[in-house]
Amino acid sequence: MTCFTAFPIFTPVAWHIHARIRRTALAGMGLWAMAAIAFSSTAHAQPATSPAAQTQPPSRAWMTIGQRRFGITLADTAAARAFAAAMPLSLEMAELNGNEKHADLREPLPASAARPGTIRSGDLLLYGTRTVVIFYATFDASYSYTRLGQVDNPAALTQALGTQGVRVTFSRQ
Repeated sequence: MTCFTAFPIFTPVAWHIHARIRRTALAGMGLWAMAAIAFSSTAHAQPATSPAAQTQPPSRAWMTIGQRRFGITLADTAAARAFAAAMPLSLEMAELNGNEKHADLREPLPASAARPGTIRSGDLLLYGTRTVVIFYATFDASYSYTRLGQVDNPAALTQALGTQGVRVTFSRQ
């Protein structure tokens, strides 16, 4: 009588013998038993991902306010991809609360809103499905937004946006 442990350790020769025994044993088993063995041997397999998908750089865009140009790192969201696809895009953005500029888009974007907790200067967010918001102050908020991106270096953003409404152009180049 042969007894196998739950976690056998095999040498190459033992593995060959074990595989042969399994094939012989499987020939006499029912369909359900073979399915159970197949499932148990693949249950811990990791999905294959291509190296290109793992090393793909973040998507980039530009925001121009007057003569100032700011780089933006776009978020990995469906809304950010749709926003990028609509570029080049010029928006007349209105002032609100001394910490943000906002404008409505003609077409809605896919939203997956979440509460960010703290909004940071340079956050580019979507409120609802149509309102693009650029924040130029850091503060806590209870509203929900979909992330579009982040201005790479927001240090001069407050000065560039000013205290009134402003035209902002978003582009991929």
